[in-house]
Amino acid sequence: SRPFRKLCISTFFIFNAFNTVAGFVFFIVVWHLFRGDAGAAGYWTPIFGSVGALVTTFIVIPIVARMSRKIGKKNAFMVSQGIALIGYTSLWFLFVPGKPWMFIFSLPFHSFGIGSLFVLMMSMTADVIDLDELNYGVRREGVFGAIYWYMVKFGFAIAGGLSGVILTVVGFDGNAAVQPEGAITGLRLFFSGLPMLGTIIAMYLMHDYDVDEARANQIRAELQARKNTKPIDITSIYQNKDALFLTQNKTLETDFDFSNNPSIEIKKAFSNILNTGLHGICFSPYQEGQSIGENLTEEQIKRRMEIIAPHTQWIRSFSCTQGNEFIPKTARAKGLKTMVGAWIDGNKENNEKEIESLIHLANQGLVDIAVVGNEVLLRKELTEDELLAYLHQVKQAIPDIPIGYVDAYYQFKEYPALVDACDVVLVNCYPFWEGSHITHASAHLKEMYSLARNVANGKKVIITETGWPNQGTGNKEALPSMQNAMHYFINIHNWSQQENVEMFYFSSFDESWKVRHEGDVGQAWGLWDKNENLKYQ
Repeated sequence: SRPFRKLCISTFFIFNAFNTVAGFVFFIVVWHLFRGDAGAAGYWTPIFGSVGALVTTFIVIPIVARMSRKIGKKNAFMVSQGIALIGYTSLWFLFVPGKPWMFIFSLPFHSFGIGSLFVLMMSMTADVIDLDELNYGVRREGVFGAIYWYMVKFGFAIAGGLSGVILTVVGFDGNAAVQPEGAITGLRLFFSGLPMLGTIIAMYLMHDYDVDEARANQIRAELQARKNTKPIDITSIYQNKDALFLTQNKTLETDFDFSNNPSIEIKKAFSNILNTGLHGICFSPYQEGQSIGENLTEEQIKRRMEIIAPHTQWIRSFSCTQGNEFIPKTARAKGLKTMVGAWIDGNKENNEKEIESLIHLANQGLVDIAVVGNEVLLRKELTEDELLAYLHQVKQAIPDIPIGYVDAYYQFKEYPALVDACDVVLVNCYPFWEGSHITHASAHLKEMYSLARNVANGKKVIITETGWPNQGTGNKEALPSMQNAMHYFINIHNWSQQENVEMFYFSSFDESWKVRHEGDVGQAWGLWDKNENLKYQ
């Protein structure tokens, strides 16, 4: 966790430097302010510590807390340590022989160093723990706390030894009646200079710390959404009542023999398929913290396309607005073919914008197959007649480009007019959502495809979505896992190659926003994780 490393290392430098020179106060007060007369120094040494503690408790901490609420924790840290730098510098000038009381003026500034450190760092650590939970799905306060305080104790331990080294280097001898020339000056230089150096290093490390208040609030909102979201049983809308009876105890001749192959061979088979290249991949554009409906940037589309382009011939997109229009443009620049979808639902105004953008992209030569709608009948958001009207509108506008509509494979049996209206029959097939055991999942997929092909009237049938999640809640006999996801990926690829079936794998990247629609399993369908790292290697 890069943000957590910054917190730990910054704490180490500030705390280590502070504690290394903390013991020098007695020597500086006695030997610099009172010329070696410990009796005359009297209570001035404990005053330094006690006044500093009082200032920290009753002045610094309230100010820092208020400052963090006004300008953010990171900015409060930078300001506080900047004030501390003034305090460290001023001690060089305010340790004045004969006027010991003058160093008290430095303490309010000096106390901002350590006084702000733990108030802010522990609060920022809480934000980092939230980020870790968002990324990995577990709450690990104990681990983070143990590591952080290990760094604190480690710095404290080093400080003890380093103090002795400094005393030796400057030539200070506590038993001598008179100190060597330059020894006290050397102590004073280290007393002001070392905390300044540690603080400057820490401030440099923290200058690009990126878990600011906006991001922390966004992370907490996403975590809360996960906690408030109960797994949604959506299998009923996907499940065809006859499908489960078709594939019981069936396997395919093309299925990979997982029982006699070690994990390393399975990963190798997966990598070979991915590196050879898939027919198509469904493109997942939304980064962590984004959700459907937000505007996408061309930069993020290009970055993600760069990752997946070497592994596919086709890209499928789901919308033509709010930045999704960059997807076919970027895919075409990579030499890929495009299945471009207009997202339509019950919002007629948005539907017109989507269709207008789809037609515009097609006229620019960026669309190889145009898709009007995705599962809109399954979700019962439009009637069949409304959908057919949209299909007719697009077909009239771009007559030379194949037009289709995407829905669950069995929908085309229930709505035969859709087959007549489409140039290609586009079907989503998910054995997982029908509760299929992984052993029989590829055979289940084959039966789904066959059911759609039987009603396609000789038109090409393309599987526009199929996949398997690697984590989350299971569905009947369908269990998410890394092993099962690779198992499914390998077997369906082998089958599709042998049968010459065009298929789009769902999907390219994990997207956390889907947890609100499909429960915890919704965020785990990608070949790459939400941070754009390949999961199966």
